[in-house]
Amino acid sequence: MSVLIIAEHDNQQLNPATLHAVKAAAGLGEIHVLVAGSNVAAVAEAARKIQGVAKVLVAEAEYYRHGLAEELAALAVKSAEPYRYLLATASAFGKNLMPRVAALLDVPQISDLTEIVDGNTFVRPIYAGNAFETIQTSSEKVVLTIRAAAFETAAAEGGAAALEQVEAAAEQKLSRFVSQELIHSDRPDLGSAKVVVSGGRALGSAEKFNEVLTPLADVLGAAIGASRAAVDAEYAPNDFQVGQTGKIVAPQLYIAVGISGAIQHTAGMQDSKVIVAINKDPDAQIFNIADYGLVGDLFEIVPQLTEALKA
Repeated sequence: MSVLIIAEHDNQQLNPATLHAVKAAAGLGEIHVLVAGSNVAAVAEAARKIQGVAKVLVAEAEYYRHGLAEELAALAVKSAEPYRYLLATASAFGKNLMPRVAALLDVPQISDLTEIVDGNTFVRPIYAGNAFETIQTSSEKVVLTIRAAAFETAAAEGGAAALEQVEAAAEQKLSRFVSQELIHSDRPDLGSAKVVVSGGRALGSAEKFNEVLTPLADVLGAAIGASRAAVDAEYAPNDFQVGQTGKIVAPQLYIAVGISGAIQHTAGMQDSKVIVAINKDPDAQIFNIADYGLVGDLFEIVPQLTEALKA
């Protein structure tokens, strides 16, 4: 049995989420990676070096440049025959693409996996992460998406996979790319950062959000996140949102500043290795999952913490 992982990339760099996917698939069989895009030689080379990858399939066409699900799904279906498992991460990319692949193949999809027990048994969270269900399948082919934060990363160097050029599928022309607006930052990507500093509605304004959190994040080399309430209040952009309807993160250190700990938020960060909570309410739910808690005025505590770390 073998696995086909759909690589996530921007035609220049491989998304680190793909390294998590390779690690997750390690026990399922021989791993092949499909790189589809335009001028993706650098991405294919990066995929070839991942430890655990046996083969990299490269499909080039201009209509793959922007990762449109309608185009990539046709290619995935065309490439699917030799594989039992088709896999991607449960990112916006995977959530957009893989259900379409499963539907076109008329096979089951098991989504947002946090554990792969064996080739037929998978575990996924339900009820906002408050329970887990074990799913078994005997299907001859299955589509999977994995929660990247639940798995370690495969080594990015040391592999020597074979490269194989494959023919692109016919252009579907079901959708077209219009434009995109990307937030460029020197900070680590929120989804893969080792340290995350997140703020909640208690910060009071966008100005205070930046004034309080940015210096702390700078000292720690951290990504900045936000609760849904902070995003809804326009203290931070949507890309910062951590939670059930935002990004799922599991950094080495997660600092929650002025966040109450609603289920919607904790579902996205409760797997963090160490959680530090700063809140003036000693009964805030966030303290139930925090490893360390500081009760007090965040506008005093955070600047003091930042200065202490600078020392």
